[in-house]
Amino acid sequence: MSQEFRMGPALLFAPADRPERFAKAAQRSDAVIIDLEDAVAPGAKAAARENMVASGLDPAHTMVRINALDTPDATLDLAAVARSPYRTIMVAKAADVQAIAALTDYSVVVLCESAPGILAAPALAQLPNVVALMWGAEDLVASLGGTSSRFTSGPRVGEYRAVATQARSMLLLAAGAAGKVAIDSIYADFADLAGLGVEAEDAVASGFAAKASIHPSQVAVIREAYRPSDEQVAAAQELLAAAADAGTGVFAFKGQMVDSPILLHAEATLRRASA
Repeated sequence: MSQEFRMGPALLFAPADRPERFAKAAQRSDAVIIDLEDAVAPGAKAAARENMVASGLDPAHTMVRINALDTPDATLDLAAVARSPYRTIMVAKAADVQAIAALTDYSVVVLCESAPGILAAPALAQLPNVVALMWGAEDLVASLGGTSSRFTSGPRVGEYRAVATQARSMLLLAAGAAGKVAIDSIYADFADLAGLGVEAEDAVASGFAAKASIHPSQVAVIREAYRPSDEQVAAAQELLAAAADAGTGVFAFKGQMVDSPILLHAEATLRRASA
């Protein structure tokens, strides 16, 4: 199994019980998450698994979200994935480090969407078969007995509540500490593209390598957030050229002191531009 995650930045969920959407999802996104979990009703899961096996998408740009490992459905999901060409799986409600470690045949994206999952993120990130970590807001808050991850009224409407913001940060830090990719959660209000744009821009600036989506209309917004402008690329190139000329650890550039972290930001901008 390759232990590098190269999918993104715009990931799109596709319900496995809607096979007519698979090809369209692949055409409109950077990678498809064929969903065998929440998007599929219990009675449709058997057919959904067969749809996934027969889907014919590019394995390099496709992963399969399976059900939580402590459910009977997960065993059936894994048996179906074994018959498919896909070797990257997203494990829903991941928390059990030993259970994830046992999935040695796969590159695993752990979806941490419960209190135990968020707290286990540092240990999960250290596993060699884990290539990326994603967090889920609504399942997390539900696991705590809450009702909503975001404010639904008042001046902060649409913003994450403190516990969701903390979980998001904890997962990003756990991934970064282990040198793994972090994936930002979905933006459920797919009609609010402006709100998605703000959140996607924050994901980029914070260090999330990709963001998941649930509707094709969200893909362009996410891609735009991750794509540096021509002005940003030119500024990064100019700064790095100045650093090469300076030949020192710290130097003055356009009235500001520049050191290693600022240069790393510029390098990240150029990496996103070339992706």
